[in-house]
Amino acid sequence: MGHLRSRKKSSRKKPPVRRVGPSTSIVLEPHQVIVRPVITEKNMVRSQVQNQYTFEVSRLATKEDVRRAIEHLWDVKVVKICTQNRKGKPRRHRFRSGYTSDWKKAIVTLGDEHRIDFF
Repeated sequence: MGHLRSRKKSSRKKPPVRRVGPSTSIVLEPHQVIVRPVITEKNMVRSQVQNQYTFEVSRLATKEDVRRAIEHLWDVKVVKICTQNRKGKPRRHRFRSGYTSDWKKAIVTLGDEHRIDFF
């Protein structure tokens, strides 16, 4: 991986910040907020031991949007939400180099009596 150049901060423009919620006219439905669950070995252990579930969510969604969507879609009680904005990774295909898309990740902690069954 030494042949790839490091990402410069000024090389990519950030999208304009748009607030979602009561202050704007953009309203996301629950099925628009949750893109997909992130299924990895680490997240499966986290779901069994700590009752935490990881989802890829819309980049426009806030923590309150994620809370409402999870509680509506799975009928559970959300205790805590941690969000992360993940940067895209450098990738190569033949002679072209580029980046994967940036995405937003939400780690949702549920109440002790609530569970989500993916399988």
